[in-house]
Amino acid sequence: MAKIKIKLTKGLSGHTKRQRETVKALGLGKVNSCVDKEATPAILGMVAKVQHLVVVENI
Repeated sequence: MAKIKIKLTKGLSGHTKRQRETVKALGLGKVNSCVDKEATPAILGMVAKVQHLVVVENI
């Protein structure tokens, strides 16, 4: 599987509880925090739901 780098670029204030929980489940906390994840269908689906809050790069 390919690896991706996910970076939280916007704050979670004013967003739905579901979006905040999705970001937390991805392992992101504060703005500008980054995580490296495997590009599984589950992870890609989570990223798609919060694509307006994150930036994704291939590693």
